[in-house]
Amino acid sequence: MRQPMIDPAARKAGYQRLHSDLREIRTRIADIEATADSPDGLISATVVGRGELSDLYLDPRIYRSADSKALAESIVDTIKDAVAQSREQLFEITRQYLPPDAKLENTDVHTDPFLHQLDKQIEGA
Repeated sequence: MRQPMIDPAARKAGYQRLHSDLREIRTRIADIEATADSPDGLISATVVGRGELSDLYLDPRIYRSADSKALAESIVDTIKDAVAQSREQLFEITRQYLPPDAKLENTDVHTDPFLHQLDKQIEGA
C-alpha cells in the first residue's frame, strides 16, 4: 500500500500551528481558578491551573467538633470538588483539540487533546 505524499511545508505549518496553540493553551490553563465550598459552608478550597491547591479556608466553627476524621474527609472532598471544577474548565479549553465525541468522564484532559492532534499530524490530516 502506498503512503500518501506529504507536503513538507504543509506539515511544518501544521506543527507550527499546533505549537502556537499549545502556548495559548498553557496560558489559559495558568488562568484557571476554581473554588468549592463544603456542604456546611465551613470549608472552602481553591485550586489553580491543573488542580493545584492555592487556598484553603477553614471556618473557626470547625473546631467545635472533635471528629478529626470527619474534618479530614470534608477537607479532602471539598478539594476534590474544586479539582473537578478545574478539570471541567481544562476540558472546555482543550475541547477543540479532541475528537467531536469526546466526553469529560473518559478523557485525560492533560494529554488526550495533544495526543489527538499529534495523531492527526502523523496521519497528514
